[in-house]
Amino acid sequence: MKAFRTETELDAAKKAAELFQQSRDPVEKRLESFPKYVRRQDLKRFLALYELFKVALTVKGSIVECGVFRGFSVMAWAKLSAILEPENLTRRIYAFDTFDGFPSVDAKDGNAVAPPSAGEFGGGSYYDELVQLIAAFDQDRFLGHIDKVHLVKGDAAATIPAFVQSHPHLVVSLLYLDFDLYEPTKAALEHFLPRMPAGSVLAFDELDNPIWPGETLAALDTVGLRSLKLQRLPWDPYIGYAIL
Repeated sequence: MKAFRTETELDAAKKAAELFQQSRDPVEKRLESFPKYVRRQDLKRFLALYELFKVALTVKGSIVECGVFRGFSVMAWAKLSAILEPENLTRRIYAFDTFDGFPSVDAKDGNAVAPPSAGEFGGGSYYDELVQLIAAFDQDRFLGHIDKVHLVKGDAAATIPAFVQSHPHLVVSLLYLDFDLYEPTKAALEHFLPRMPAGSVLAFDELDNPIWPGETLAALDTVGLRSLKLQRLPWDPYIGYAIL
């Protein structure tokens, strides 16, 4: 399989990073001018999340993110909620991850191109940084004294059932699946789907992706694909979503 990015594209990203570091502006001012430096691919990713959030905006319930890694999506959901619905104090963002790489890999996750392995995407947790970023976020939003973002750390195959049991009130307006792997994705679908009302959004990040077959297989073994009207956004090649 060919690489997704050409050498020219990789060089362009490196050049933008160098220009960011060389700017005479303070870092705070550089962040305010982020469209100057951010890659279009990353910007369109944010726009994709914005479109999903808009669909779920009028649906009662919280947002559940499955697979956090560096925190791009979880902080996007948090900031979109703060901007678009500052008084919605009951919508929370629950984010599940080991924050230490893949805990294990099922046989259904295998592929001939780049088979995943336990511990992949480990090598340094972003958990502590995200805790600090969430605290800073709470200082700069309406109703910041009421918690908004919850990070749930551990193997999702175990933490998700326990979380649902300890949160009997839970309603989910948007479920964003980015675990990549079969077992945690299956656990998320089995436990969160019954909490999703009509009109809520079920979104997949790796559906129909030959490198991550586990997500598709988990969907087939739980909700099934025939029951879903899967849609995509014109500018994003990865996300598939259905309005339930």
